[in-house]
Amino acid sequence: MALMLGCGTAQASLSYVPGQTAEAGNFLLVAGEIDANEDLSKFVTAVQANNTRVILFKSPGGNVLKAMELGRLIRSLRLATVQVRAGECESACALAFMGGVIRFADPGSIGVHKSSFADTSGMNVSDAVSAVQQLTADVMTYMTEMGIDPALMQLALKYDSDDIRYLSGSEMEQYRVALNGAKPLPNASAQVNPSGTPAVPSTSWPNAQTAPAVASLPPVLAPTLDLSIPAARSGKVQTYKGMAPLKATPTMASPTVENFANGSPATILGDTGKWYRVRVGSRVGYMFRDWVWVDQFDAAPFGRQFVQVKSFDNLAQTEQYVRSSGLPLVAYISRNGWFAIALDRTFEPNEAKTLLETMKANGSIPDDSIATYGNAYAKKVCCSAK
Repeated sequence: MALMLGCGTAQASLSYVPGQTAEAGNFLLVAGEIDANEDLSKFVTAVQANNTRVILFKSPGGNVLKAMELGRLIRSLRLATVQVRAGECESACALAFMGGVIRFADPGSIGVHKSSFADTSGMNVSDAVSAVQQLTADVMTYMTEMGIDPALMQLALKYDSDDIRYLSGSEMEQYRVALNGAKPLPNASAQVNPSGTPAVPSTSWPNAQTAPAVASLPPVLAPTLDLSIPAARSGKVQTYKGMAPLKATPTMASPTVENFANGSPATILGDTGKWYRVRVGSRVGYMFRDWVWVDQFDAAPFGRQFVQVKSFDNLAQTEQYVRSSGLPLVAYISRNGWFAIALDRTFEPNEAKTLLETMKANGSIPDDSIATYGNAYAKKVCCSAK
């Protein structure tokens, strides 16, 4: 049964090898397979004993859940992750790598694939399918937490468990696996000795300019923002029902002129406050503003949805919430002047629904969070720095 990133049967426990370079400072090489029973308190002890700043991997993968646990530890300890091509980081190891608050990787150094899910043995078909679906949802939630585009799963699923797909530089940038603009690290020809200790030339590690301290990362919000709402001039019909009525006057009780399907182009002729006066095809009438996806707004790509987690009526609270959250979030000013906070990725509607339910269930987001097309999101006013 297929899953996205490796969850093979790991045998060897992890080892932690400390080292140091002039530019990166103290690093820790995490080597071996990631076993489901791995005691990660040893990792924390090694990090603290070495005053570690950077994590490097030499791992073929292992258990998915334990890899995500390791990644969350890396994130909570505010560590960077670096991967050179000579040191493998494949399958579930990629999940652990994603935990870095700063991530640098050579093109071709991170490998993904789908893999067998051995834990389905002895289950009936229904239970096995449910188990795989739950683990897939858990991985999607984790990737979103780490600021990775969950669309990476679709790429990984194209490669069988006995194959591997190494990510190119452009793919690392596209899926936000590496935060170095997917540029190769200088002189990325590091060697890994048989002992497992990386013999890394100093130039193969990020220098002070390419690997800034966490404290020097850009602020979540720019100091000055243009909060004006763009004028709505054109768009498309977009509702959860798949179509919307064109009304004769700007009231719900008004007669319906005609119903129009999602995707129908609309020219916006005026704005009454809650309703747009629009031309759809040859007909002119009124549509409730939430029924229209506006070309001039910073909304999701047509047909995709946001997972909205919070809203405020002022910028100060919005900024504070985004800054204090452990999730990668963005905020938009809405047509009505409120600020909507959402995960910094958009999803297909079925993906948004699954992610919403999973993140609510595990307490990652508030219970009143919603999946929305974000038709009212007028302009992005802040971006996640996570």
